[in-house]
Amino acid sequence: MKKVIVLILAFAGLFFSCKKEVVPETEETVVVEDLALEECFMGITKKDTVLLTLNTKDGKFNFGKLSYHLFEKDKNEGEFSGKMKGDTLFADYNFMSEGVSSVREVAFLKKEDTFTEGYGEVVNDSKDKTVFKDKKTLKFDGNIVLKKVDCKK
Repeated sequence: MKKVIVLILAFAGLFFSCKKEVVPETEETVVVEDLALEECFMGITKKDTVLLTLNTKDGKFNFGKLSYHLFEKDKNEGEFSGKMKGDTLFADYNFMSEGVSSVREVAFLKKEDTFTEGYGEVVNDSKDKTVFKDKKTLKFDGNIVLKKVDCKK
């Protein structure tokens, strides 16, 4: 009798282990979120260095950091936010220099993997921010050209 029970259990075990389990197929939607991208640019002219970091999301400029290390002058560094208008970045640069917080408008012309800083006549607006008097007269003559570099953490 023991042999019959052992034989039945062995046969049942073999039968159930060979049975394929059917897993219903489910359609899964994968959402790919565009991660924020950081791009860095640097320009060195003689003993002056300018660093620009752009943060973009979904291919659009979000915000950035900018620092000027000019020879024999106080450095200024801060953050900026703005918009690309065509191939030109216009932004408000909030920075600290000599312990004073200031805001000034900046402009950079993008060409391939470079940004060239623009300059022109400036005025103070009603909010004590330095802005370009006429953006149409900005000059991008290459005094400060920032080239794409690897971002250092």
